[in-house]
Amino acid sequence: MTAAPRHEPFLPIRDVAREMGVLDEEVFAYGPEKAKLSLSILSRKKDQPLGRYVVVTAITPTPLGEGKTTTALGLTQALGSVLKKRVIATLRQPSMGPTFNIKGGAAGGGKARIVPSSALNLHLTGDMHAITAAHNLAAAALDTRLYHESRQSDASLQKRGLARRLDVDPETISWTRVLDVTDRVLRDIQVGLDEDTLADGSPSPYFPRKTRFDITPASELMAILALSTSLADLRSRVGRAVVALDRQGRAVTLEDLGVAGAVTVLLRDALQPNLLQTREGQPVIIHAGPFANIAHGNSSILADQIALRLADIVITEAGFAADIGFEKFCDIKCRASGLKPDAAVLVATIRALKMHGGGPAVSPGAPLDPAYTREDLDLLAAGLPNLGRHIDIVRRFGVPVVVAINRFAEDSPAEIALIQQYAATKGAFAAVPSNHFAEGGAGAAELAHAVLDATQAPNSFQLLYPDHAPLAEKIETIAREIYLASSVSFSPTAQQQLQRYEALGLQHLSICMAKTHLSLSHDPNQKGAPSGFVLPIREIRASVGAGFLYPLVGEMSTMPGLATHPAFMDIDIDTTTGEILGLS
Repeated sequence: MTAAPRHEPFLPIRDVAREMGVLDEEVFAYGPEKAKLSLSILSRKKDQPLGRYVVVTAITPTPLGEGKTTTALGLTQALGSVLKKRVIATLRQPSMGPTFNIKGGAAGGGKARIVPSSALNLHLTGDMHAITAAHNLAAAALDTRLYHESRQSDASLQKRGLARRLDVDPETISWTRVLDVTDRVLRDIQVGLDEDTLADGSPSPYFPRKTRFDITPASELMAILALSTSLADLRSRVGRAVVALDRQGRAVTLEDLGVAGAVTVLLRDALQPNLLQTREGQPVIIHAGPFANIAHGNSSILADQIALRLADIVITEAGFAADIGFEKFCDIKCRASGLKPDAAVLVATIRALKMHGGGPAVSPGAPLDPAYTREDLDLLAAGLPNLGRHIDIVRRFGVPVVVAINRFAEDSPAEIALIQQYAATKGAFAAVPSNHFAEGGAGAAELAHAVLDATQAPNSFQLLYPDHAPLAEKIETIAREIYLASSVSFSPTAQQQLQRYEALGLQHLSICMAKTHLSLSHDPNQKGAPSGFVLPIREIRASVGAGFLYPLVGEMSTMPGLATHPAFMDIDIDTTTGEILGLS
């Protein structure tokens, strides 16, 4: 294995593991800078009291992002380097789709980042590829079963080891194929088009049909990986994944296809979390990477369980804003893990709040309008309701919330003070400016003190809806209490799907809304804190193994498209030194 050139300083990963209390035999190193951690840590540390659990979320962002990962890492560095706490961060693995598109890398920024960032932003230890291969193996298994059942008698199938005919209805196939590349032309494709009929005039055995590719982070297997609590739980969840219905309306699973065991084998190593470090040497456990706007947007339960047994305090991150990532952190991840957060950090920027107040459009690659770089208290005040709404969402779950004002050089003291005053009126535990991008852990020391205090504050954590509530009621509860919608409009397709899921006995599943991250509503153009709108649900898909349904809200797509000038156009390599260029 070729080690990455050391263009950014990092400690040998085995030293990081030893410092966090991991034994050498529990570390599987991938070169000097990254490793996997054995799940045996959990059994060895099963009697260890859990550390404090802090989740980082945010207000509705601009398309540029507001530095949530950077804040999580700056806070981790401050807790470790300044306050001398045993701290571990647990974060998702980024998808290479966004890495090579608009968003770029996800290693943080400035002096608050993961090192080496290229290891995180590229292949890491191959987990993403394992999920892609496992998912597509299952898709091939399904099409192969259709093919052979169309050509062979029951007796012939049984002779070849197939206990029964599955009799899959091709019109109900819901298992797609996946790819960790942003490619809009794969949103709608046709497969099985080798020939319409056979030479003797009989129907084609290839079952031509319309289908699609999803991006790998939207795979149900990614969600299963993130929510599994053991190898046995992974195997069980994989087996329960529904790929289609038979002609009698019964669910057909990966277990029925006989592929669940092989899929689990491909995911066995991926179940072990990955270890990297911050720029200041604090451990960062990276595991799983479900998208936040089309999946549940949180790192794995296993990563958190390991970290909570090794550290005084664990900093995790929920994708995008509190209406998406934090709600799913609570209602999906905490429901599955039984863990509860001690405090939440809500990242806000003056730039984003001014946008919500009616500021000019913010676009990646375009110069920032002067409205965002000069003091404007009126514009800022007009956008504060978005911050207030997200504070309300976190407090709705009974969790103390600290507002982290991610500082930019042009932010004025008066603007920061206005946010602090407003946050106090909304019931935030504290609102603290943080300068971790420029100063690293030292710049987030005040934030770290506030977060530690918040973890000791009264906490009445509660989920938004009970398991037994009807599926439509769960969706309506999220729409009404989180998004402030007046009602929900279900398309005829969504209504039929709800009826089908109820008939299949799936009422107990959680809800994972697939919704734009650029607005509290379904419309990315609706800024601020919109209310009273009708939330449109066009389709509802099932991830039974993961344990949730995901309604598609408005125009959400599960395969993003590339921008006009994607990030890959600026990425290259120095062939003399091996240094990767242009990868943020």
